Amino acid sequence: MKFTFAHNNINVFDLEKSLNFYKQALGLVETRRKEASDGSFILVFLGDDTTPHKLELTWLRDRTEPYDLGDNEIHIAFTADDYEAAHVLHKEMDCICYENESMGIYFIEDPDGYWVEILPQKR
Repeated sequence: MKFTFAHNNINVFDLEKSLNFYKQALGLVETRRKEASDGSFILVFLGDDTTPHKLELTWLRDRTEPYDLGDNEIHIAFTADDYEAAHVLHKEMDCICYENESMGIYFIEDPDGYWVEILPQKR
């Protein structure tokens, strides 16, 4: 028996704001969308045009407050083929929330407070 990753999911409060962030910060593009017939939710799958792995953003119509991420001890990670240029972009976007220079990594924060780790392609 073999399992392969399909996608990771996060819930987002403002779908358009999140879609814009993931496009600008990471170059992710929408690959699929599912909208509930009653309008109660929208699922948007984002891809990197390289791997089959997807990030699923879930928007819930009845959500009235931003999500409480608790200790926010989970994250997703991306490698950057040009780590220095990625760092410049994210610094300009003012979304870097933590840097660990000794490990050669940093984290950016999305509009809902989720952290995304940025790694150089070759470590």
